[in-house]
Formats: sequence, structure tokens, C-alpha cells
Amino acid sequence: MNSPKENPNADMAYQKTILGSVSRTFALTIPLLPPTIEKVVGNTYLLCRIVDTIEDAADLSPSSKQALSKLFLDAVLEKAPVSSFVEPCLIALKNYSNQDELDLISHTPTVLRILHTCSIDDQAAVSRCVSIMSDGMSHFHNKQTQAGLKDLQEFEQYCYVVAGVVGELLTAIFSNHSPQFAKRIEGQEDLAIAFGQALQMTNILKDSPEDRARGVSWKPANINQTELLSIAYQKLQDSLRYILLIPKQEIGIRRFCFLAFGLAAMTLSKIASHQLFTHKDAVKLSRHTVMAFYGFTKIASGNDALIKAFFSLSTGPLRKLSQN
Repeated sequence: MNSPKENPNADMAYQKTILGSVSRTFALTIPLLPPTIEKVVGNTYLLCRIVDTIEDAADLSPSSKQALSKLFLDAVLEKAPVSSFVEPCLIALKNYSNQDELDLISHTPTVLRILHTCSIDDQAAVSRCVSIMSDGMSHFHNKQTQAGLKDLQEFEQYCYVVAGVVGELLTAIFSNHSPQFAKRIEGQEDLAIAFGQALQMTNILKDSPEDRARGVSWKPANINQTELLSIAYQKLQDSLRYILLIPKQEIGIRRFCFLAFGLAAMTLSKIASHQLFTHKDAVKLSRHTVMAFYGFTKIASGNDALIKAFFSLSTGPLRKLSQN
């Protein structure tokens, strides 16, 4: 295995390539960030994707998932050699169908080598995020049922451990890079959690027909779809406030956040207009829409008035639901 000194370029080339294979959306948004932030955010996404892959393995028992999550976390925190995770994980996932995600797991040593070239502060933020996500997902392994999560509080907690904590991580990394942003966000860190949760709620609502087909629901059992969309709309409003706190000269960070936020806002509005959809393709944004919005973010990301106007125009169905 090459050390980072021997071949850091090959490691980074792998990170960029596999990112495009496991997530088209993040392969689009992460390169918008300044290079040092792009490296650590891309790296964190891949680490979180490994946790997700264990979570998504339908034929693994909750106890097997918990054991693999523990091995992974020990490798990330350097409490155990990375091989003690990779080999048992690949054996456990021998029937898993996504070859790109299996390739990512086999390259866990590469991903961790890149992490260890990041700043100490960024490494600490990533370790905290992966620890909370891994432990949190282990807690929820036994809670996958057709009925859904117990209540709104449990749902909020689930959205926190899988995505709200990523909002906190991004805030820590952005703050390490931009003292001005660090000053602006002080005392308003909850907006970062809402930003992550809004993106996660979008995925949960979009994927709900497929989840239901495999006997799982991540929605709260005692909340209907309309109420859930209203809560998502509130979190989008908090996300908008978060984006507007990012200094305009940090255009890459603003554009990264605005692109993810805008795609979520448009998807949630589509869901609000097609509440009885039976397949996620019915509410999926077309490639044309995604690329048109990608182009719009070049113009709008530094303009608060344009960002607010987009939000107002794109979320009409959500606003209407929330007012009823």
C-alpha cells in the first residue's frame, strides 16, 4: 500500500472518480468548493457513504450491521488497522449488488490516507461527524419497521444523526476556512442542523415508495405527509437563513450550499404537488432542470435578492400546504 508521500495524486484521482460513481449530485456540488474544502468534504462524503452502504445492506441482520459499523469507526479513529474492517465487510456484503460501493469499501485505506492529509481541525470535525453518524445509525438499525419511527422526536433524531450532523460538520469546516463566517454563524448553529435535516427529509419523502416496498418506513408513524412537508418547508426556511449568513466573497461555499438547497426545494415542491406518487421517478427532477439550475447558481449565488426570489417562486406548493 502506497503512503500518502508516495502517491497522493493517485489517491485524489481515485476520490474524484469514485465520487462521480456513487453520487451524481455530490459529484456536481462538491467541486464548486475551494480546493482545500473540496478535498475534506469529498472525503467525508465517501466515509459517510460507507456507513450508508452498511445501513442499506438488506440481507444483513441489525447485529451484523452494528458490528461492521463498530469496526469501521475503530478504523477511522485509528483504534484498529483498516484491514480489520475491510475484509469482514466485503465478506458480509458478498451478495450486495452495487459494485461501485463495494469498490469504495475496498479502497477505505485510500480514503483514510486522504483524511490524514487534511488539517488537524478538519480531521477532528470529520471524526466527530462519522462517530455520531455511525453510532446513531447503529441505534436505529433495530427500528426499521413498516409502521415507521415512533414519533416526530424520534424522526428528528434520525434526521440529525444521518444529516443534521453533516450540517454541523460543514459549518466547522467552513468556519476553519472563513473567520467571517465563523463570526456570523455564532449562536445560530441550529440553522446548520436544519440545513442537513432538510436535505435528509427530501430523500426520505422521495424514497418512501421504494422503502415501503421493502417493508421499511423512516417517516414518523403519527405524522401525515402534509404535516411532514410543512415541517420540511420550515427547515428549508432555516436553510435559506443559513446560506445568507455565508459571506458573499465565499462564492464557492455559497454555490455549493445553494445548489443542494435549491434541488431539495424543487423536489419537495414536486412531492407537495404529487402526494400520491408511487415511484420516486414521478418526483425526480429532470436532468435538464438540474443543469438549468446549476447554471442559475452561477449568477444567483452572490445575490441575496435572487436567492430569496428563487425560494419564493420554487416553493409555492409547499407554502400553500403549510398555510392550510
